[in-house]
Amino acid sequence: MIPLERMPGFGAWGRALKELLDRPEPLWVHGESGTGASWVAKLLAGRREVAFLDEGDRLAPEALATWLAANPRGVLAAHAGPESVQAAPFIALRLPGLHEEPESVAGCLAVQAAEEGLAAALPPALARLPCPGNLRGLRNRVVRWKLLGQLPEDTPKATGEGPLPLDSDELATNLHVLERLLLHRVLRRSYGNRVEAARRLGVSRRQLYLLIARHGDPVRGEPPTSEGPKRLGKARMRQNFSSGSEHR
Repeated sequence: MIPLERMPGFGAWGRALKELLDRPEPLWVHGESGTGASWVAKLLAGRREVAFLDEGDRLAPEALATWLAANPRGVLAAHAGPESVQAAPFIALRLPGLHEEPESVAGCLAVQAAEEGLAAALPPALARLPCPGNLRGLRNRVVRWKLLGQLPEDTPKATGEGPLPLDSDELATNLHVLERLLLHRVLRRSYGNRVEAARRLGVSRRQLYLLIARHGDPVRGEPPTSEGPKRLGKARMRQNFSSGSEHR
């Protein structure tokens, strides 16, 4: 894990660490997914010698109130801030993402590389921002580089950024292209994690596998295994017919 002193934002809140540990109020540690809120909250709970509760923002108000009554100095981890609940007057500690503290990327990357046993100099692309997934995403980059030699893609063709290759007037064909661009971009940004990719796309895992069958997986190097929906086949037939008519 990243040492507390190297966590993004520690330079700001670390100066008040002793006071945070000594205060009588409960402590609410929150941040975007992958910022290490659970780990930091658990560590601070250990230093306070109090109870730790993960995903405190998911508790029903009554259950949270009961937990706080039993643990008045407890430490909670959450994604949302304490303003999302009506409970005790927490001390809120928000952990910033890497995009907010770019100067912390190099140190975090060095720690993670050492933990993975990577002694050689790392490619600069691994420290490229933005880094979807924050510290977790950074770790995924290191592991992907170690195991597969894969780097974050940054070309328009790879990421789906830039002008869209919509050469056809057919709606079905264009939807197929857009679907492929979105799927491949999310798979790359999730570093092949299909559960994460399904969450980002807002589809079920079954739907994701149908999309992968239709368009392939660029991270795992899997080609498409399905020809796509019937509307696409009809669009191709119309295009072929139109092209044949133009050449007569």
